[in-house]
Formats: sequence, structure tokens, C-alpha cells
Amino acid sequence: MKLFAQLWSDETGFVISSELILIATLLVIGLIAGLSTIRDQVIGELADIADAFSSINNSYQFSGLSGHSGGTPGTQFVDIEDFCDAAATAGAFANCIDVVAPTAEGAGT
Repeated sequence: MKLFAQLWSDETGFVISSELILIATLLVIGLIAGLSTIRDQVIGELADIADAFSSINNSYQFSGLSGHSGGTPGTQFVDIEDFCDAAATAGAFANCIDVVAPTAEGAGT
């Protein structure tokens, strides 16, 4: 019992542990803010990449060639509009990615 009373009244290291708890709390809050910013930036970059891929145009064409003793006809390929290329309407496919520009906080949409 005497040992328990001595440990209960002992305050050695109290200030150091309080400082460490305060510093650890500030570090955790900073990490949470930093990681959420990294998350937002990665999502923004992936949306940019998705937008770049969706705007690729695979169309090509060339005219026919003809010479003295032969020739080849021309050819053409037109990139057909995908289901995600069309404007979003009610009942549209849910797996399309919509790239929306971020708005300032407090500003109306």
C-alpha cells in the first residue's frame, strides 16, 4: 500500500509526457490535413487523365493512290460516340466518370 501511495504522489516526468501528448496531437492533426490534401490532388490528377483518355480521337483517313499500272482505294475510320461521350441524362449509365471543376468554398454552384 505504501508503494501505491508513493507512485500516486510521484509527478516525475509529468511535464515531459504532457508535452509529448500535445506534440503528438498536433502531428496527427497535421497528418490528417496533409493526407486529405494529397487525396484531393490525386483524385484531381486521375480525373485529368480520364478526361484526356476520353478525348482521344481514333479517326483517320487517307485518299486512294493510283499509278501507271495499279492503284489502291482510300480508307476511312470514324470514331463512334461511346455511351459515356453523350451528355448525361436521367437514367444514363452510372459507370461513366463526370469531371466537374471544383468550386470555391462558400460560393454557390
